[in-house]
Amino acid sequence: MSPRSDVDDVPPDPADRAPVVAAARPFRTNQDLDPDGLRKVFGIFPTGVVAVAAKVDGELVGLAASSFTSVSLRPPLVSFSVAKASKTWPWLRRARHLGVTILADHHGPVARRLAGPAEARFDGVDVALSGLGAVTLVDGLAQFDTTIYQEVQAGDHIIVLLELHAVEHVDTSSPLVFHRSAFSRLHHPTASST
Repeated sequence: MSPRSDVDDVPPDPADRAPVVAAARPFRTNQDLDPDGLRKVFGIFPTGVVAVAAKVDGELVGLAASSFTSVSLRPPLVSFSVAKASKTWPWLRRARHLGVTILADHHGPVARRLAGPAEARFDGVDVALSGLGAVTLVDGLAQFDTTIYQEVQAGDHIIVLLELHAVEHVDTSSPLVFHRSAFSRLHHPTASST
């Protein structure tokens, strides 16, 4: 009988196995690239939602964006995308400072309102106004005071890079999520469901 080695008891590392490669199949052509089809496919990926707002010419102006992302720590940059056809962005971009608020899971009605008629977007919404015109929602998960760093033309959208000047993080509840063209909440499994 040969002596056993401790190595015999170690299971093989899955990373050491060769990957399983499925048979090659061609991607379908442009039939899947129509805007309605792409909107449906892009909607599979859940995103957070922010409000971008400011006071411009004495009026509160804002929109909801589900394309928000962090970009850089030095300098501190974030971004969101807005449709070139937006009637709000040309007005909003004139502001000296823009407020960005990460929306909480109870903000579904606010996000819908921010996508509705301009004159009613802030009805019943508690906001804070900075001395430089940035508007944020008082009960958001986090608020940022920003300025436009750069705008990048990208197809039918504009990618807006924003430089951060101040941040406030006051809430630890869950974010509002945009998934499959609807606002929803994150599911948090309970101890009994794990």
